[in-house]
Amino acid sequence: MFHIGVDLAWGTKRPTGLAVLDESGRLVHVSTVHTDEEIETALSPYVEGDCLVAIDAPLIVRNETGNRPAEAALNKDFAKFDAGAHPSNTGKPEFSGTPRGAALCQALGLDMNPRSGRARRAIEVYPHPATVALFGLGRTLKYKHKTGRDLDLLRTELLALMGFLEGLGNADPAMVLDGESWLELRRQVETATRKSELRVAEDQVDAVICAYVAMFAARRPEATTTYGDLETGYIVTPTLPPGLTPSPRAPRPAVVPVEPVEPVDPVREYALDHPARVAAGEQFLALVTGILDDAGINYLSVTGRTKTVASYAEKVRRTKDGVPLYSDPRKEITDTIGIRVITYVHSDVSAVADLLHDQVVVHDDRDMGRETAQEGRFGYASRHLLIGLDAAREGHASYELLRGRSAQVQVRTVLQHAWAEFEHDIRYKGTMPDEHARDFDRRFTLAAGLLELADQEFSTIRDTLRASASPAEPDLADEDPRIDPRELAAFLAGQYAEAGWSRTDHYAWISGLLLELGITGLDELGEVLRSGDEERIRDRMGYHYPPGAVRRLDDALLAAYGSSYVGLSGNAHRRGALEARLEKLNGG
Repeated sequence: MFHIGVDLAWGTKRPTGLAVLDESGRLVHVSTVHTDEEIETALSPYVEGDCLVAIDAPLIVRNETGNRPAEAALNKDFAKFDAGAHPSNTGKPEFSGTPRGAALCQALGLDMNPRSGRARRAIEVYPHPATVALFGLGRTLKYKHKTGRDLDLLRTELLALMGFLEGLGNADPAMVLDGESWLELRRQVETATRKSELRVAEDQVDAVICAYVAMFAARRPEATTTYGDLETGYIVTPTLPPGLTPSPRAPRPAVVPVEPVEPVDPVREYALDHPARVAAGEQFLALVTGILDDAGINYLSVTGRTKTVASYAEKVRRTKDGVPLYSDPRKEITDTIGIRVITYVHSDVSAVADLLHDQVVVHDDRDMGRETAQEGRFGYASRHLLIGLDAAREGHASYELLRGRSAQVQVRTVLQHAWAEFEHDIRYKGTMPDEHARDFDRRFTLAAGLLELADQEFSTIRDTLRASASPAEPDLADEDPRIDPRELAAFLAGQYAEAGWSRTDHYAWISGLLLELGITGLDELGEVLRSGDEERIRDRMGYHYPPGAVRRLDDALLAAYGSSYVGLSGNAHRRGALEARLEKLNGG
């Protein structure tokens, strides 16, 4: 089934925007046309089968003057958000006969009844109230041309709207805007030098909104409102969220007759910054992953996400006892960029936290598990650190996008993660029956206690294995000249008894570096390590965190081979970091 948006001009001299979403919500077509024939030709591949076409234009107009009943009802809810509808009546030439939208529906053979269950149908929609309802806007975005709005304002507001739409990739239903046509549309907006160029892009963006409203209305009818009826005309839109209030207007100047500046809207500001924030999130993810890998810390996974515009808007709207939860969302909502580190055992959680304290600036550090325990309860357990760049990275050009930004890093064991994800899915997605709430609370508490015990047992098992590690039996059938990673892991557990385990793939990686050095056996490696001075290496490196076994070996090889080690082909991706560590080892 296709969901189609038509931002229909009231005449053929102005452009009409078209957009089509496929069954998965992916944008598969976006364009601008003018004539009815061009519209029908462009849409014909998508309306032959099941489809819902959302048209931004009056379809049914029977009143001779004033507003249609649908417009009056919609305006009662949305006019205070600057999202009221313009009056439509048969006194206007464009509606004196069959409206253009209705004629288009007839030509395409679409049923216009909003209550119809037919496979091929059309509905009337209106983008402005839809954006207010979908994104919780205090007022509509000012991307439409009006006197006093310059090119920069129009472009800024249109880019903000595009940011909101891109954030619907995680919404229900989801819309996916990752194709070249959308990226090209964004480039057109970013590089526009005339308002007319923005107008062409604006029509297409409005069409995308219409297409999404079609999909929203089809899949979430319980969250959709139809103002009016088939007899007098209607408008379909996502339902206005309860409690949403208009943003205050800027005071008009007493003398100078210019358009007042809109108050700073944190959601609008976030939408404008969202593309840069997404890029910053990817850099924070790479930074944290690199720090963990460089230190040889063992972990299961490191993932990241940047909060969507829609999710941020929802959080900004949260209230408690009728009072906004965030008085200054731009400062108080600190999890817009999130990194999640999943470890195997609890001691690794502390190791990751200590490492981040050593490598970056930690603005805040909360042990949620400890706080829960201090309250005498079992439940959510995770270490939350708010990090920013350290002074050295702050001045480096490659980290320019991260300057002044922060990221929340959640560190938890795999068992803590399983509990948190399941509890969140049940408790916050509305699937917990009210009559079972107390029983579920008890069961979640019981599960949390059992998992805490399991975490402790896993830690004991690992500590015992590390203390009694012995070399693994070599695989005689294996012709790989490298030291077997399992043998190397066992050897290093004995060599660096106080060090933590490293990731499995890291043992294989450093085994390759040993091969480049010509070391293919544990006896040879032992000779190299015995010739070094472990105490001197520890003193020079000044570890403020428990480095993994692979990191300890890495530093020992760096101390033994110096620049030759830095120059190995397997170290090409990290030569700068190794050179800095070598200078530290040499007392620089």
